[in-house]
Amino acid sequence: MNVAHSPDALPRRERALAFGTFDGVHIGHRRVLEAAVAAPASASVVTFDTHPGATHGSATPLLTTLQRRLELVAAAGIEDVLVLPFEDGLAEIDPVELVAKVLEPLGARIVVAGQGSRFGRERRGDLEVLAALGLDVRAVPLVEGVSSQRIRELVGAGELPSAARLLGRPFEVEGTVGEGDRRGRLLGFPTANLDVPDRLLVPPYGIYAGAARGHRAAISIGVNPHFSADERRVEAFLLDFDGDLYGERLVVELWARLRDEQAFENEDALVAQIACDVADAREAVRPA
Repeated sequence: MNVAHSPDALPRRERALAFGTFDGVHIGHRRVLEAAVAAPASASVVTFDTHPGATHGSATPLLTTLQRRLELVAAAGIEDVLVLPFEDGLAEIDPVELVAKVLEPLGARIVVAGQGSRFGRERRGDLEVLAALGLDVRAVPLVEGVSSQRIRELVGAGELPSAARLLGRPFEVEGTVGEGDRRGRLLGFPTANLDVPDRLLVPPYGIYAGAARGHRAAISIGVNPHFSADERRVEAFLLDFDGDLYGERLVVELWARLRDEQAFENEDALVAQIACDVADAREAVRPA
């Protein structure tokens, strides 16, 4: 998949263009992407480098990093993606400008978006306006109960299987693996300590079952109360894994919440509980 950051970086060709933020690339988003792929033109996407909420003073947490979002869009069969900086006037753009500055240079003939999609200054732009400007506009019916905001609410409540049903896959956290304190290695359970991007949504503190790099994992999210720490950590112990992940990007699926984090009477009790968590992770079922 080709990724560009300005319209002139992509060749002008007849395109079926899906337009939106696509945070999370949930099952509703995928219907839009599938409609673009099915159309008789080059399947393309126009999206933004950040969530529109970031330009309006809110701290909307993200379900996916831009890199992960693009990976999921590519997996849906999209050929080209134009990533635009939302803050560069796009929050205030009107439909005529959108067509002249973005859609027309790309060669967009068909525009595909979720039913009721709005954009631009005071969200006054809609699909009917684009149709009036001569585009073949195809509104994709919304999937009832599915939205990025609803998924944020479910993840924030620790309801990961419910979130997975709306995403069409398990919820994920990701980050670069850093050094950490190496306590897990001393306890016999070496963990990958993730440096998670600031705006990426992280579920409530607790111990989770999941997977990464094709291995099941037991994941700790929290402050390690047994060691009286106060900094949030996201640590993953990959079962049956032997390797060095330092400095690498790691995407971790979270399947189910196993328990609260807690302090223990001694390290023997901590190690025994970690062994139970690992056993539970080994038996956990990946949400569909």
